Amino acid sequence: MSAAVSVHRPDPFALSPEERQIRDTVREFAQRELAPTVAQRDEEERYDRSLFERMASLGLTGLPYPEEFGGAGMGTFAWILACEEIAAADMGMAISLSVHILAQLPILVFGSAEQKQRFLPPMMAGRHLGAFALTEPGAGSDAAALALLAERTDGGYALSGSKIWITNGQESEVTIVFATVDRSRGRDAITAFVVERETPGFRVAGHERKMGIRDSVSAELVFERALVPEANRLGEEGDGLKVALSALGAGRISIAAACVGLARSAMEHAGRYALQRTQFGRAIADQEMIQAMLADAATRVEASRLLTWRAARIRDAGGPINAPSSMAKMFASDTAMQVTTDAVQIYGGAGYSRDNPVERLMRDAKGAQIYEGTNQIHRLIVAQQLLEALRRG
Repeated sequence: MSAAVSVHRPDPFALSPEERQIRDTVREFAQRELAPTVAQRDEEERYDRSLFERMASLGLTGLPYPEEFGGAGMGTFAWILACEEIAAADMGMAISLSVHILAQLPILVFGSAEQKQRFLPPMMAGRHLGAFALTEPGAGSDAAALALLAERTDGGYALSGSKIWITNGQESEVTIVFATVDRSRGRDAITAFVVERETPGFRVAGHERKMGIRDSVSAELVFERALVPEANRLGEEGDGLKVALSALGAGRISIAAACVGLARSAMEHAGRYALQRTQFGRAIADQEMIQAMLADAATRVEASRLLTWRAARIRDAGGPINAPSSMAKMFASDTAMQVTTDAVQIYGGAGYSRDNPVERLMRDAKGAQIYEGTNQIHRLIVAQQLLEALRRG
């Protein structure tokens, strides 16, 4: 019998040199530009537009989109690499940038040639900030129940109603808004519009006082017969739910990536603290229970990252992402909550102090289990996909 031959097999999950450069460049930027002031901005509940502009100067505000409209043409995978690194430093700015990227997608996919040329270049260049307005007081997980009414007028529509929890809404120049042209028709009447900041009858009513992610403002938007021209409608009347769901499917992947960055940051903080903190004459990192918590954190972070990478690769290849993106978002946000909770526990009393970064990370993590679809909704999506496949045999 011949001796076994050792064959070197490359890591199938290894990044290309270009992907590593993107990751490392964004990591250095985030730690230099975002991390030093994140605690102060969280305390003040203040969004810093200049940081968005600095991310734009790095090419992040159009990273996944075609160069034809001013993007970098790098695709979803490059974007989620960047998103992880931004969130590791500042979850609020990661969410703000994620929503800005999300708001461009309906225009790119469903917009006319004129709409693409009018709206996308300034958004991809970071001169205009984007928002995505779907949620209402009576329509959260059940997006088809929205009540914002779009009534036909000469040359366009009059929008009446309100939206809540709209990330970037207080600052955005361009907001993708979903309304119904007939409340009696349910989802078949939902229609998408591009609403510009100076639209008559449109105003920002205030912002939410949130538990976490406080340096990314969530605003209430009010429409008092806001006059939107027909040229700003995306697609046809009744296409709105299709527009929304296609964008949210992609958006969930970036939220998953942000959760990976958040969880990784908490794990690293806790690990370093465990090496330094002594009890009973030795570092608490030597205690088996602390090691078990860190081992679970490392495993869940890595698993979350791989689920997120898989969803991004599938999307870049043009495959269906409904279940993969839900799996990634659900698992990664649950991981972020678990890892940040354990990080606070490892710190003990110090972790409960607002002077400690893991306290903020724990507050930030909770929001990720709720927005972009609650994790209960994502479990339903995954289960339905599984059951449909089993029924088909």
